[in-house]
Amino acid sequence: MVKENVMVQTEIGLIPEDWTVRKLREVISYISYGFTNPMPTTNEGIWMVTANDVKNGEINFSTARRTSIDAFNKFLTEKSKPKQNDLLLTKDGTLGRVAVVHNDLICINQSVAVIRTNKYLNVFFLKHLLQDSFYQKVMIENAGGSTIKHIYITVVDKMPIVVPSLHEQQAIAEALSDADEWIESLEKLIAKKRLIKHGAMQELLEPKEDWEMKKLGEILKFGSGKDYKHLNSGDIPVYGTGGIMTFVDNYLYDGLSIGIGRKGTIDKPVLLSGKFWTVDTLFFTHSFIGVDPTYIYYQFLLIAWREYNEASGVPSLNKNTLEQIEIKIPSLVEQTRISTILFDMDLELKALAAQLEKARKIKHGMMQELLTGRIRLV
Repeated sequence: MVKENVMVQTEIGLIPEDWTVRKLREVISYISYGFTNPMPTTNEGIWMVTANDVKNGEINFSTARRTSIDAFNKFLTEKSKPKQNDLLLTKDGTLGRVAVVHNDLICINQSVAVIRTNKYLNVFFLKHLLQDSFYQKVMIENAGGSTIKHIYITVVDKMPIVVPSLHEQQAIAEALSDADEWIESLEKLIAKKRLIKHGAMQELLEPKEDWEMKKLGEILKFGSGKDYKHLNSGDIPVYGTGGIMTFVDNYLYDGLSIGIGRKGTIDKPVLLSGKFWTVDTLFFTHSFIGVDPTYIYYQFLLIAWREYNEASGVPSLNKNTLEQIEIKIPSLVEQTRISTILFDMDLELKALAAQLEKARKIKHGMMQELLTGRIRLV
């Protein structure tokens, strides 16, 4: 049953009166980091895990390299060979990411610390605890180094942490792990839907024999943004190459349009609708001649825009060059059919993205409540 508890003030804030604050070293049996010497790389063998291979609370084996079993046995000491249920903590460059080692045989380099808990601490509870913003801030604020930041294990092992009973640690870890599984399932579903959409685009936008070749200048007109700083604040969005920059009280264009970067980010078209303003680094299409705007947007997604870059420094697109780009298009009826299919897929992806954002916020809220003891699971 969920219940509130009497809170007491400690060095790390308010916690339940039956929790304790302990230095990390008091509730772990081991902390170290991995090898510093170069290791041979092989196609098969033992996974070599670096800080870059720890993401979203797990080891990302798709980016990890391998070394041979002979090199593993010959060149590495036990400190580079984490065991099952050890906790990995990234300490160099990419700071503060964590993952629990399962039954995989791996080794780690010096960018990864390994922490082994003792009988007072559940490793999965510790994983969630170190992911919390409070402890992330403590570790990062105490990191050293000027160019590449480093978390020092001699500092981490002195860090004070909250320690509930083992029973409560397990309950908290299970609740947060369930939230992680919910988030992961949504992430996998979104990735699957994106692959399906990509395949649908490739199939639906593949030119057919009866499609007509057209220059972009024949079917649409490009305009560029203007200075918006003379306008008052309002509810009209101002778009730049990175998305909405601010809001103003007047609009440059009203209707369906496609934005494409003029300078900087030149290869990420966006579909714009309603009233909007654009800055001068963004082209927008202000008229369409005999074509479906949404269909053209999906065609834009397949254009290799960087091939039309005309600058040696900051990537830039020229209006005259854009107007000469040729694409093949079907009849207007077919354009609408294709764009409707793809747009419906995008709507589904947006709905899933909203669910994912909600799930992440719920998990964040759970962490704030459970890891501080404001809400109890015992």
